[in-house]
Amino acid sequence: MKKFKEFIIEKLILLCGLASILFVFMIFIFLLKEGLSVFKIESPLKFLFGDKWYPISEPPQLGILPLIAGSIVVTVGAAILSIPIGIGSALYIAEIAPLKLKEILKAGIELLAAIPSVVLGFIGMVTLVPAVKSIFHLPTGLTAFSGAIMLAFMAMPTIVSIAEDALYSVPKTYKEGAFALGATHWQTIYRVILPAASSGLLASVMLGIGRVIGETMAVMMITGNAAVIPKTIMQPVRTLTATIAAEMGEAVVGSEHYFALFAIGIVLFVISFVINVTADIFLHRRQ
Repeated sequence: MKKFKEFIIEKLILLCGLASILFVFMIFIFLLKEGLSVFKIESPLKFLFGDKWYPISEPPQLGILPLIAGSIVVTVGAAILSIPIGIGSALYIAEIAPLKLKEILKAGIELLAAIPSVVLGFIGMVTLVPAVKSIFHLPTGLTAFSGAIMLAFMAMPTIVSIAEDALYSVPKTYKEGAFALGATHWQTIYRVILPAASSGLLASVMLGIGRVIGETMAVMMITGNAAVIPKTIMQPVRTLTATIAAEMGEAVVGSEHYFALFAIGIVLFVISFVINVTADIFLHRRQ
């Protein structure tokens, strides 16, 4: 009877794993079915590297390079802000903070992760955007910089939570061995704990970046939604995700605009896939 239960559980787990793969595959096929139709109208090179996004003009101009550039600028800016702060916060919670403070900080971080993105976007509109406009003397505070700050704030709970778990899971014998050899606390953190937890830290960073790339409402509300290639981070931008969210409800089903939005979905899918594969390759090399 026990073996039969184990057999059933194993098969259920296998079925769940295969189902998740099947769902992802079906989503990709659906995107391809709808999105590839745009290439009957616009060549792939013009679609990817065209610098004008005017989908309802006559004829439509469907270049998504400004959208890709906007996504890259916001993502890189958010990563630069969130990764050092997130890893540093995780180190403080895991290795330095007293036990009572550690529990309070962990609960607070998990609470931040639960705040809906639209709420954070609204908070950014009424607080962050006017502050950026005033401090940097800009015509508008709806810029890529504002989006990067807000996305960094949204990514940090994910990075901190997973990085803290990775640091906490490092065997205590590593730390005890370093202390026995005469290492200080900071030397132990830098030379022993961080290298031992590097795979988990990388996973936390990649998940944080994945949150940034896939975020929609916050960036749509505070980045200005200007489909132009930004020359500085202080300019309004429009991201790939914000374009889909803002325009899908207005696109006529079966039109060039409609197919182009699905093609943007394919680009986002490929970007996410490349990031995950790169992280997986790096993790296996580290191991």
